[in-house]
Amino acid sequence: MMKTLTNTQQQVTQRIGDHFDGSHWLDWRWHVKHAVRDLPTLEKILDIKLPPADSKRLQETLEKFPLSVTPYYLSLINREDYINDPVYKQSVPMPDELITLPCEMHDPLAEDKDSPAPCITHRYPDRVLFHVSNVCAMYCRHCTRKRKVGDHDFIPGRDPLKAGIEYIRNTPVVRDVLLSGGDPFLLNDDYLEWILSELRSIDHVEMIRIGTRTPVVLPYRITDNLVKMLAQFHPLFINTHFNHPREITKASRAALAKLADAGIPLGNQTVLLAGVNDCPRIIRELCHRLLQNRVKPYYLYQCDLSEGLNHFRTPVSKGIEIMESMIGHTTGMAVPTYVIDAPEGGGKIPVMPSYMISMSTNKVVLRNYEGVIASYEEPHSYENYFCDRNCKDCHLQLNLQSAEERNAVGIEKLLADYDETIVLTPENTDRHDRRDDEMV
Repeated sequence: MMKTLTNTQQQVTQRIGDHFDGSHWLDWRWHVKHAVRDLPTLEKILDIKLPPADSKRLQETLEKFPLSVTPYYLSLINREDYINDPVYKQSVPMPDELITLPCEMHDPLAEDKDSPAPCITHRYPDRVLFHVSNVCAMYCRHCTRKRKVGDHDFIPGRDPLKAGIEYIRNTPVVRDVLLSGGDPFLLNDDYLEWILSELRSIDHVEMIRIGTRTPVVLPYRITDNLVKMLAQFHPLFINTHFNHPREITKASRAALAKLADAGIPLGNQTVLLAGVNDCPRIIRELCHRLLQNRVKPYYLYQCDLSEGLNHFRTPVSKGIEIMESMIGHTTGMAVPTYVIDAPEGGGKIPVMPSYMISMSTNKVVLRNYEGVIASYEEPHSYENYFCDRNCKDCHLQLNLQSAEERNAVGIEKLLADYDETIVLTPENTDRHDRRDDEMV
């Protein structure tokens, strides 16, 4: 097995010790068990020496915001320039995390306030966030739920999860459930299957989504057994969290391929982070590589107002600059929606460059990505259908039932698989007239 590991992976495993010969590198549980949680071990594994002047502040940071990184993710760090490495910055604490500004909040998105039942955040009308785990493969330094990290590192028992499921069952407006945490894929397969089975038994739940960072920080978690189990619960969608092209490795590509091959649509949510990916070329390259791996760039998040994240936050203008470099300059499939998750539970607000310059009663004036200015003429007459707000008896546009395949005519009837007609006979033939006479 050691021959299949990269030099860096071999060095990491050797420094971990534990009589390890590389045979368990592909075992995701081994990575969780050997997650690095203290600075001396971090220095040993990376073969680096952190600045002595920062040691005290770094230790204070860990006491408030703990450290936990998988050996796999640590193996991606460029040790020759670790201070500037995007993986290092996302996984290793900085003294700046102890700086809390007045605008930063313990729970910036008011998830706890919008929790009508255990493990549930119900913010948007037709969907809920279902917190099924407080365990992560690693603790991201930019986590919006830093208030939870390390404090309650456990998997909820069935009772609180059953209470959350009952809330969903008793709330028919909920058609979309997003499993989050922590990381749902840190649950074992059987426990996750039980949760998915319960949700699938609810008629009004149309779709289930799972948010996970395991393809990024623990790709070996995406096992054949896990994927086979997930494939039972379509329509199922998975959003992951790649922030930099360096995170898209051979192992992560294999994990994404397994999920995509199982027919699971994949999306990605990137957080805009100062010093990590706040560059138009980095984001564009990331989005291109995601598409190559059948992952749709979904959101580009402005970094939240959580405690200790000021050093990661960029001006909104940086995000607009990045979007200007994307829209029109590359395929629309590669362009995520840039959003700010508003404080106090205001939800995701799209923030985009302004392409509409002006408007009048019969024209709008627009500009494109090149700066070309054009006008679009409005229709000369537009009469909206009268709506009496009686949706139940609407005979105009509101026909929401699935359409049946159209009625075939003529020879098409004989060719159509959905029509049972096997013979077309003209009316009033002598043969059919004789049949009619015999029946009289």
